[in-house]
Order: sequence, then C-alpha cells, then structure tokens
Amino acid sequence: MDWMTKLDKFSNFKYLSNAMKSQKKAYIFALLAVACWSTIGSAFKISLQFLEPVSLLLISSFVACLVLIFVLAVQKKIRLLRELSLKDLRNSAILGFLNPFLYYVVLLEAYDILKAQEAGTLNYIWPVFLVLLSIPILGQRISLKSIAAIVISFSGIILISLHPETLTERISPRFDYLRIKGIVLAVGSALFWALYWIYNLKDRRETVSKLFLNFVFGFIYTFLLTLFTGNLQLPSWHGTLCGIYIGIFEMGLTFVFWLFALQYSVTTAKVSNLIYLSPFLSLILIHFVVGEVILISTLIGLALIIAGIILQQYLRR
Repeated sequence: MDWMTKLDKFSNFKYLSNAMKSQKKAYIFALLAVACWSTIGSAFKISLQFLEPVSLLLISSFVACLVLIFVLAVQKKIRLLRELSLKDLRNSAILGFLNPFLYYVVLLEAYDILKAQEAGTLNYIWPVFLVLLSIPILGQRISLKSIAAIVISFSGIILISLHPETLTERISPRFDYLRIKGIVLAVGSALFWALYWIYNLKDRRETVSKLFLNFVFGFIYTFLLTLFTGNLQLPSWHGTLCGIYIGIFEMGLTFVFWLFALQYSVTTAKVSNLIYLSPFLSLILIHFVVGEVILISTLIGLALIIAGIILQQYLRR
C-alpha cells in the first residue's frame, strides 16, 4: 500500500471521526431543545394563573431579548447589529410582528381558554400549514398523496376538537362558544407560525442577530398593546418567575439550542424528527404537573397529526 492510499484512508477516517463528533453535538443540542419545549404546555397553563396573556408575553419577550443579546456577546457577533440596513429593520419589524407578537398573543389566549393538552396539540399542525402556504407563496406543487397526508393530519384536529368522550358533558352554549374560540385561536397560531417560518427562510441574515432583532420589535409591539389595553402593571413574584422561565426556555435559549443542533448535524433529517418527541413528553408533564387527565382522543389525534406530517415529509423527499 503506497503512502498516497494511506493518506486517503487517514483523511477519510479523520473526516468520519469529525462528522461523528459533530453529529453527537447535534443530538445533544436537539434533545436539550426537545426537553425545554416539552415543559412549555405546563408552563403556559401555570403562568396564566398569575398573568394575563399579554402581560406574560411582555415579560417573557423582554427576557428573551436579554438571553439573545447575551448569546450574541458570547459569540462576539454584537458588531452585526451595527451593520443593519433599513431593509434589515423593515424585515425584522414584519417578522417580529408575526413572531413573537402575533403568534404568542394568539397562542396564549388559546391556552387561557382550552386545556393545555388541547392548545398544545392543535398548535403542532403548523407543518401542514407550511406545506399549504408554500403553494401560493413559494410556487410549490402538491400531489394527491400529499393532500391525503394533509387530510390525515386534519382528521387529528377534528378528533381533538370534538373529544367524543366528553360530548355529553358539554351542554353549556357558553362553554361551546369559548371552546370553538380557543380551537380557532390554537389553529390560527399554527398558521401564523408557518407564515413566520416561510418569510424567515427568505431572510438570509445571521440567525441569532436576526432573532434578537425580531424579539426587540415583538417586545415593542407587546408593550404598545399593553398600554392600549391598560394591562400595564407590576406582576406578582410568581408571575415574574413564570415570565422569566418562558422567556429563557421557550423563546430565547431553546431556539439557540435548536439552531446549534441544525448547524452541527450532518443532515437536518437526523435531528428534525426528534422534535416529535416533544408533544408526547409534554402530555406526560401536563398530566403530572398540571393535573389534566389526558384523553384517548388527544393521543389518537396527536398521532394522526404527526403521522400526516411525517408522511408529507417522506413524500416530499
């Protein structure tokens, strides 16, 4: 064996070794993100006992800004904020309106009305909206098989919305009205998130600095809404702690974990499917922490939603 062959083998081994180390980091960051997101359904429901949805968003979005500016400082990327153009500010003003402002205002209102298992599960329909919106916005085509996959996911929404086990208990017209409103809000939040995701992909700026600026605008919008609705007040220490927790582990640090996971992964497919652990872990926490009885229709509905999403991804590949 000549020295060139040995060198090629050593190079291949070194490449594979580095790839394995990188993929290991990707799995660690992905699992950290999944673990954090799994607590959010419980955290939202508990937090809303102490704060109104807009007040909760005001505190948590401010905390997320602090977390993201800290991450930028550690990465030595604060200089990027001095290089912003008017176009960058305009894009962040639009993206920040979609997320965190509109998305979380609507989602938190849904959590305030529905059970945590319902609001959280219905919100996971966003990848289906992503496919549907990509047709008019990105000009993508959709096959009959993809339509079938979407129907499977939407059947999960219908099942969770109806909850056949509890139909005999729901006799109050007001309860039904509030329930319908909560379902529309939960599904609507998924629509807003899908819109944000599509337009965010078109924005090629550095990710963390872009995310920070989006949250700055989101905080400004939330502050203005708080002034307009007259909800600006000092929260209790319970509410403050809840807002800090959500600002760190839902809005700020967890997004960074997920971005690092995608960055280190050899392919996005290797970590992207781990995200589907989150709703099932979330249901376990909702049961033990919040005390909700997890209904069979919630589990089946969630399984249908995720089955349709995974089938859709498989068909697109």
